[in-house]
Amino acid sequence: MTTISPTSITQQAPADRTQLRKAAQAFEAILVKQMLTAAHAASFGDKLFDSQGLQTFNTMQDERYAQITAESGTLGFAKMIEAQMAKRITGPINPAGGQ
Repeated sequence: MTTISPTSITQQAPADRTQLRKAAQAFEAILVKQMLTAAHAASFGDKLFDSQGLQTFNTMQDERYAQITAESGTLGFAKMIEAQMAKRITGPINPAGGQ
């Protein structure tokens, strides 16, 4: 069994925290995209502008808006997720990448 010094844990923790932040932002982006997709799914009976091209554009636009929202921290979902999950990565860190 390999022992890890407290120094190596503190050196590893910032990289883990960065990965956690990116994962939390990606999860927030997924949530926001789902909300935008649901909003577009609401039909008001107007089929004038209902085309495959517009649907593709809306999908791409929703993905970009979701990414921007998650990166800016506007809603705060990523920050809350990161804070909760950070409590779970404070244990010993295996240098091989496992927990």
